Amino acid sequence: MAIPVVTPVRSRRDRKAFIQFPFDLYADTDVWVPPLRMDTSTLINPKKNAFFEHGDMQLFLARDENFRVVGRIAAIKNGMHLKKYDDGVGFFGFFESVDEPNVTKALLSAAAEWLRAHGLTAMRGPTNPSMNDVAGLLVGGFEKPPAILMPYNHGYFEERLKEWGFERVMTMWAYYANSKLFKSEKLRRGTNLLMKRYPGLSVRRMDKSRFEEEAKLILDIYNDAWSENWGHVSMTNGEFAQLAKELKQIVDERLVVIIEDEGVPVAFVITLPDLNYAFKLLPTGRLLPTGIFKLLFLAKSGVIREFRMPLMGVKKSHQGKGLDAILVYQTFMNSAEVGLLGCELSWVLDNNLVLRNSLETMGAVKDKEYAMFEAQI
Repeated sequence: MAIPVVTPVRSRRDRKAFIQFPFDLYADTDVWVPPLRMDTSTLINPKKNAFFEHGDMQLFLARDENFRVVGRIAAIKNGMHLKKYDDGVGFFGFFESVDEPNVTKALLSAAAEWLRAHGLTAMRGPTNPSMNDVAGLLVGGFEKPPAILMPYNHGYFEERLKEWGFERVMTMWAYYANSKLFKSEKLRRGTNLLMKRYPGLSVRRMDKSRFEEEAKLILDIYNDAWSENWGHVSMTNGEFAQLAKELKQIVDERLVVIIEDEGVPVAFVITLPDLNYAFKLLPTGRLLPTGIFKLLFLAKSGVIREFRMPLMGVKKSHQGKGLDAILVYQTFMNSAEVGLLGCELSWVLDNNLVLRNSLETMGAVKDKEYAMFEAQI
């Protein structure tokens, strides 16, 4: 293929093409799950996404000689990341491309040029648009459908990034636990021993009638727990309020577990129904005119039996005490009430050896591999 023409997304027509492209690229990929178009539209809209309170982003489209879209990318400046690290790192995201080196090269070069013009010296990704959103490149497990809020991409993406000069800077894992593990006697005994060792601990479910208050204490734990993790950037109040509003529609209070120490919240875990099973039935990615009814029916009917555990946090003052095992065990115990058959625990940083060892000791297995890449620009 000849070198494509890469242009910034400026018009409403361009934005529609940007949102449409993955539907064309993965049309023949059975395991791909179509995103909701309205969700992507919100993510890239400065008027609707709280990320733009501190960040900036430029979208690009690549077109061939017949004006057919063959790729897309976003160049991203994350103000909260720069405030914390001051390392000159910009990001790329929403990256999709046909299997042509010229297309990938042109897209990445356009993003790098934009980032350089904004004073940045390195490019990391993919993030859509931040590490607090869908992030990472799938590098292992292509035969399996992604869980809710997890990425999917073709296998050649990693090779194309490396050709441009990217190197892997972090590996992330998705673990999987099936219903047999939920009944593990070893896990039950281990949890009971931990509760006896720390008699001040108590475990409870989220009180959804106090959702806003509960959400704020979860944010406090999350920002403390993750503050020293690789690449972590605290969510702003606006970003968390946006996330909480979205989660409130689907969260089951039985699967939000909070640990308190002498009445003070110190750890939490959130587990969500894997709505990708429902999104798969919306191949156009549109809720209207009938999609919303399919989605609501599946979300409420108990048809969805697979779940994902996307958020867990233990305050630094209580890390290393096995509270993560208590959170997982209690979630598994509560799962009987909602008919949970399997759960993906993702993602887990490769260097988080404590949590990885804990999950593997419980019997959870690695199911998919993701990675973050970085290049100097």
